[in-house]
Formats: sequence, C-alpha cells, structure tokens
Amino acid sequence: MGFFSRLRKGLEKTKGSLIKNIETVVRGYAKIDDEMYDDLEAVMLTGDIGVETTEYLLDQIRSGVKSREIQNGDDVIPYLEKCIVALLEENNDPVPDCTGTTDVIFIVGVNGVGKTTTIGKLAKYYTQQGKSVMLAAGDTFRAAAAEQLTIWADRTGVPIVKHQEGADAAAVVFDATASAKAHHTDILLVDTAGRLQTKSNLMEELRKMARVASRNIEGAPQETLLVLDATTGQNAVSQAKLFGDVVPLTGVVLTKLDGTAKGGVILSVKRELGVPVRWVGVGEGVDDLRPFDAAQFADALFDRNVEKREQEED
Repeated sequence: MGFFSRLRKGLEKTKGSLIKNIETVVRGYAKIDDEMYDDLEAVMLTGDIGVETTEYLLDQIRSGVKSREIQNGDDVIPYLEKCIVALLEENNDPVPDCTGTTDVIFIVGVNGVGKTTTIGKLAKYYTQQGKSVMLAAGDTFRAAAAEQLTIWADRTGVPIVKHQEGADAAAVVFDATASAKAHHTDILLVDTAGRLQTKSNLMEELRKMARVASRNIEGAPQETLLVLDATTGQNAVSQAKLFGDVVPLTGVVLTKLDGTAKGGVILSVKRELGVPVRWVGVGEGVDDLRPFDAAQFADALFDRNVEKREQEED
C-alpha cells in the first residue's frame, strides 16, 4: 500500500467524525441560514478543529454565500475543500533540501509524543534519499532516552553521539556538530529534553544548544521541528503555543493521524500557529512518516483524485 492509500485509510476516523457530519448538516438544509451555521459550528468543534479555526472557516463560508459561489447546501463541501487546501498550503513550503553543508535539525516536544520514534523515522527517510545522517542524544535529562535513541541508530544504520545520563546537553551538541562537520554528514538530528513544565530552564538549555551548534556549523540549527501527537487534539495546539513561546519553530511533525478522529487538529495547528506542517505520520512502521503535501492531504480527506493518486504510486 502506497503512502497516499495509507494516509487515506488513516484519515477514515476523521472523515467519519468530521467530513461526513458536515455533509449531513449542509444537505439537511434547504436554505443556508443561521441555524445551519450553528449546526456546522457544533460539528467542527466536535471534530477538534478548535474555536478560532472554526470561526475562520465559517467566515469563509459566509463570504462564499455573499459572493454567490455558494448558492445551496450542495455547494458548501466543494467550497470548504478549497478553503482548507488554501489554509494548509499558505506559507507551507516543502521540506527544505540540504544546504550543501551539515544541516542541523533540533527535534522538540513534550515527553510521550513520540520524539525518539520520529527521529528514527526521519533518519530512515533521509538515508533512503541518499543522505548521510547522524543522531545526537541531546535529551540527557530523561532516563534511558539515549538508549532508546541508540536502538533507532542501530536499526537505521546511522552513527550516534551520546554522553552519560545527566550530562550537559550542549556538550553533546558540541561533540555531535564537530563530528558531523568532520565527516561531512548531510543531516544531524538532535533530540532535546521535553520537560516543558520547567519552561525557563528548557528555554535556556535550547538557547545554549543552539549557540554551541552555531559555533561549529554556521546557521545551525537550520530547523527546529515540534513533534505533536494528533490523538491529543486541541491539547496539541496548546503544547505548540507553549513551545512557540520557548523556541522559534520552523515546522511541525504531526504523528498518529491514523489513530484518531481528531485529524482536524492539523487545521488548528496551521491556522493558530502559522508554522508549516512539515511531516505527517500515519502508522507505527518506519516508513510511515512523510513530508506533508497539502493537496495530497486534502485529496485523502475528501476522497478526491483517488484513482489518479493511486496510479502515481504504482
């Protein structure tokens, strides 16, 4: 099964709880009125789109009605599709190509969202693209974090730089960037601590890690990616806002889209943070994390262009 087919299958719960319910609402009304908007609002909030994004989408629909692009309930879904694609594509550049020097990517997120697994899957993806990859065990605070990352390093066949538990995370980054530079490594993936409850400590640690990385590799870190668990719904958006206050984010990795009816949270992440969704994950397999494609996601969510997409994967 190709990735589009897995994405489409993974979004089945979201389609059932969100898209199908929206279709039911709009087709149940002979005319578009305030009562329909109220029902749409309830469905969107239940689908974990969030208050701000729900209001945005309802405003878009009202604009469509005013401009006569929407003339009856049957026009709502196609119009909503167009709005969602536009929202997801806005400022959502593709995953950057390697710069020609070592690209340092910090991976941040609270404990339990799957940071370590995400790093392993990113390592696998980049090695399959012909890139050389190194891992840095910068989460020296959590017990066994380095050991877990080492398992992924062994599984993907990439080197890892680690120190003892409780060591200075910046020292790990210094050694890792020096090694990656010396070996002309394309991608250095850096794990970081996820103890957001001590926000000021985490902020200072991440700043120090970034300063140290830039001493060895100019411009590092080129990316700081936040890992979010889609199954937590609006809590993921709250986490993202908190991390955005701590460190400048360049993108989001949204995992476990296949295990939830709350896939609508991707719209909230994009609308409320204004940060690109860089990667999406739809399974536990090592190949189940891919660069985010807004048009592909919309096709999977709304069951559009299915035959064409599947033919492209054959």
